[in-house]
Amino acid sequence: MNFEYFIARRVISAGKNKSTASTPIIKIAIAAIVLGLVMMMITIATGVGLQKKIREKVSAFNGDIIISNFDGNNSEVTLNPISTKQDFYPEFSAVPKVSHIQATASKAGVIRTATDFEGIIIKGVGAEYRWDYMKEFLIAGRLPNYKTTLNTEILLSRFMANRLGFENGDKLIVYFIKEDGGFLNRRFDVVGIYDSGFEEFDARFLFADIRHIQKLNKWGEDQVGAFEVFVKDYDNLKTIENEVYASIGSTLNSMTMTEKYYSIFEWLSLFDFNIALIIGVMIVVAGINMVVALLVLILERTRMVGILKALGSANWSVRKIFMYNALYLVLVGLFWGNLIGIGLLLLQKYFGLIQLNPETYYVSEAPVYIDWGYIVLLNIGTFLLCAIMLLVPSYIITKISPVKTIKFD
Repeated sequence: MNFEYFIARRVISAGKNKSTASTPIIKIAIAAIVLGLVMMMITIATGVGLQKKIREKVSAFNGDIIISNFDGNNSEVTLNPISTKQDFYPEFSAVPKVSHIQATASKAGVIRTATDFEGIIIKGVGAEYRWDYMKEFLIAGRLPNYKTTLNTEILLSRFMANRLGFENGDKLIVYFIKEDGGFLNRRFDVVGIYDSGFEEFDARFLFADIRHIQKLNKWGEDQVGAFEVFVKDYDNLKTIENEVYASIGSTLNSMTMTEKYYSIFEWLSLFDFNIALIIGVMIVVAGINMVVALLVLILERTRMVGILKALGSANWSVRKIFMYNALYLVLVGLFWGNLIGIGLLLLQKYFGLIQLNPETYYVSEAPVYIDWGYIVLLNIGTFLLCAIMLLVPSYIITKISPVKTIKFD
């Protein structure tokens, strides 16, 4: 066995010799491994990153599961109230995988200025509202505080602020239609401006104290529009939603955010196919280049193969020598591929070099999700698949005749 390793090292040294005809092929094969690994890393990191970022934005405005009345429509505006006197509120203990539940209500209104007006949806939230995601979107001012007495603090989107000419600290008036056809108005104070990059939401939602909605709709303090539920395990969202549905009673309905915004999540699901396709193509391309490199190495060293076989080496022993060499080249490619790929991902993650159109992709820059688990799996998978593919060309060694090759000049 030591003899085989010695010969393998000699073959590797020969492969590094620039005078050999195989050198350009070897370089191309290594470059294919590097490019393939970099492309696979970028594809997974940006594809999964975009899915997670958009999901987080949808969750920020709707929660993972929405509990509402059965007789409600699919609009964003609350029609009929729900009592907060429920077994699942304020703690959803019946379903352990629920991490948080919060009450909300929404009402349509119109912001009017001296020169313009804009239709909006006021989203009323309370003291238990989860501001985690909105804190990330905050670009000016602070988040509203609804934990004490009723106040006029609101959180406005940058989209609406730019469109209507408002700045942080300004006051604005929102008009609401009364049941008799008249109008009510409320004055609010802009204490913070957010920008989620999700124009579908930024162009509509304004955050205010839920008690304003309750007063405008003449609801009681224990009446809200809907409950938003956050889960601990998004991968099992539908299973958790079924458990939630079974726990809320017959008069209420539950819906996942993937069902409510079906078109968005259907579009996101296409990324899984694209990621799988690119990974498959890259591995095949890298494998083919390694197969070509191995064939060239074998053909260049046909005389050496004949001598080893004449000395009594078995076919598999000689095949392993070339396999060691080829797999060494794969490891070299993986090393540089990891170095370049991880470096590019870190640059994008912390500096946001690649910008995207938020109207198309719902984000302003390409999001990156780095998980060492998938990086390790990519390396192991690439190495193993290349090793399997290299078994086929190495079979040509069994067809080499020692007598003919030793005579060959």
